[in-house]
Amino acid sequence: MNKENFKLSNHRLQILVGNLLRTGVIIAATVVLLGGIVYLYHHGFEPIDYKVFHRVPPELCYIPGIVGNALEFHGKGLIQLGLLILIATPVARVTLSIIGFALQRDIMYVIVTTIVFVILIYSLINS
Repeated sequence: MNKENFKLSNHRLQILVGNLLRTGVIIAATVVLLGGIVYLYHHGFEPIDYKVFHRVPPELCYIPGIVGNALEFHGKGLIQLGLLILIATPVARVTLSIIGFALQRDIMYVIVTTIVFVILIYSLINS
């Protein structure tokens, strides 16, 4: 293959990034909505005690627990999975930008975007 097949114009990169963001948000919203419907179906008529704070179950604080809960079609697990997808969307956007800038051979933007990526991952890990 010649190198021209791997070139990526700025306009094409913008379209890809826009589609990625749009798709990520739509998928996340759909999963959260589905989780909300499932949760309300199972717990919608339970009395609520606002005097007692109920923590999130420990299994919903880690990715394997969230995915397992969502695969079992639990409402809270689906909601948490939707939120994870929503958080992952900008991470995927920055990753796609790094790849796109690398294909364009724009080293300055690759460096800047990689710094943004490192800061983003660091903030997610240490929060």
